[in-house]
Amino acid sequence: MTVTTSSRSFRLVCTPEERPLVEELLRAQGYDFEPEPFSEWSRKITHEPKPLGSSLAAFFGLIYIQDRSSMLPPVVLHPEAGDAVLDMCASPGSKTGFLAQLVGSSGFVLGNEPSRNRLATLRQNLFTMNLLHTATCSYPGESLPLPSGGWKKIQLDPPCSGWGTVERNPNVLKLWQGDKVKPLIGIQRKLLQEAFRLLAPGGKVVFSTCTTNVQENEEQVRFATNEIGFKLQPITAPEGFTFEAPYLDGCEGTLRVDPEKSGAQGFYIAAFTKPEDAEAPEEFEPGLKADIMPRRALSMPGVDTSLLPEGELAHVRENALFLPQYALDNFPETFRWRGFPIGKMARGEVRPSPRLRALMPEYEEDNGINLEETEPIERLLTGQSMQVKAKGKECGLYFKGLRLGRLKVKGNRVLWSEK
Repeated sequence: MTVTTSSRSFRLVCTPEERPLVEELLRAQGYDFEPEPFSEWSRKITHEPKPLGSSLAAFFGLIYIQDRSSMLPPVVLHPEAGDAVLDMCASPGSKTGFLAQLVGSSGFVLGNEPSRNRLATLRQNLFTMNLLHTATCSYPGESLPLPSGGWKKIQLDPPCSGWGTVERNPNVLKLWQGDKVKPLIGIQRKLLQEAFRLLAPGGKVVFSTCTTNVQENEEQVRFATNEIGFKLQPITAPEGFTFEAPYLDGCEGTLRVDPEKSGAQGFYIAAFTKPEDAEAPEEFEPGLKADIMPRRALSMPGVDTSLLPEGELAHVRENALFLPQYALDNFPETFRWRGFPIGKMARGEVRPSPRLRALMPEYEEDNGINLEETEPIERLLTGQSMQVKAKGKECGLYFKGLRLGRLKVKGNRVLWSEK
């Protein structure tokens, strides 16, 4: 059965040069889509022969399915290439991943997820998307043990009642009514206060919710400006949406997405800045206790270490992690965080993950197999092997030159294995 939809959206997760090939991979499996006007990375599905999450592009982390409203906060925060960004309540990683795309490999994004149960989802999504210049941690968002004034860009998408998702989650209006919303309002205010402390003078915070509740939206904006000291920064409305006027005076320049007219979730977005004359950033001594390894531990066929961002490799238990340089330079020794998992350690060498496409070199005949059709790739993912001429223990898998992942070599055959 063919499913056609006009509202499902996704992001391309790749370099600008790879975008045409990712789109070609999708179309080769029958999908069609059109550009979204608010971001060069965003697309809207127009034809979906089977669930988009089962596509090869989704499996290899080359796209990320995301409601179009949820893409707006990173667009509004608008980090530049090379910026460092803190995402205070990050799981499942939708906005964290988009922010990491926007800052590029020369930048850095820290995703904090207070819930240990949700932390694994955040880490898995960043891993699948191959965003090496990210790190994660798990602290209560209202009390992050980081120095004051250290971040110029902060994304704050706090726990909320989710009234804007009522079409997808019909029970949210029953679950979050009356006094049940009060704890959410309280934690949102504590998070706003913590964001003010962490923000550098002149820095920017984007506050967003997926609710239509004025207590969690406009009333929080008034609290942030009247009680905390934030300055409201008016937002230029992105194209492709219809926005309602804010429900309270003093909140002009914030965005309230009209879900019906926009074909998206109900969303609310406000942007704040910290006065330039606010207290100067706190001084501290950065530090980290870790077993640092030389980059040559990754020097093996099919791995191009020149593609690593600035940072170090570390041996942590049986894992090899990449530690972005920004984190090494700006986190106190007592701060607990995790870098990007590169692979497993074995006999003093790093065994790269099969999904580590970010460090695969450009395709050449001696470093992988380059397929022109999607069917052989689909067969590999079902456990079938393929007869090829390949050297070494591993080789790269490419689609028309697009890096997908790493295959195991067994004699004259290759297979996909994540073990």
